[in-house]
Amino acid sequence: MDPVRKVSGRVHVLDRADVDTDQIIPKQFLKRIERSGFGEFLFHDWRNEGLEVASGRPILVTGRNFGCGSSREHGVWALEDFGFRAIVAPSFADIFYGNCTKIGVLAVTLPERDVRALMEAEEATVDLERQVVSFDGRSVPFEINPEVRERLLKGQDEIALSLEHESEIERFEREGAPPGALTTSL
Repeated sequence: MDPVRKVSGRVHVLDRADVDTDQIIPKQFLKRIERSGFGEFLFHDWRNEGLEVASGRPILVTGRNFGCGSSREHGVWALEDFGFRAIVAPSFADIFYGNCTKIGVLAVTLPERDVRALMEAEEATVDLERQVVSFDGRSVPFEINPEVRERLLKGQDEIALSLEHESEIERFEREGAPPGALTTSL
């Protein structure tokens, strides 16, 4: 995955709370395991009902509890494939948030009042290095787990993290576990 340092550009507002992954990407589009090609189905049912989702806007600003429902990764894949690189909301479903961090989509939690103000902005910058969201002359700080921040800044997915321990893994495969390392006590 690509490193995430700063996401700047126009914002797209989805002023809805409790958006679940079935609404992000409906089940009928989950018949493949590739990570690409899902963007065209993003918010499919809502778009058929008239919801406009503007492409070319890298920042999605939305309501609380975004990504709730099932734990499918396809929702994040669809958002990324459509072009969203950062999502700002008052809260996220835990598994959805984790899926974002694993593929390089920056999910930022801000207080409701700041999210509301951001919904009025045309453009914003989400700066992971400085941990601030800037818009309309304001800079709002956000918190993020230091390990997640470091992984995103380095562009490290789970495979890259495993490869950091490649020499230890190779040694284990060659020599096996040290005596007593794999025993458990009852």
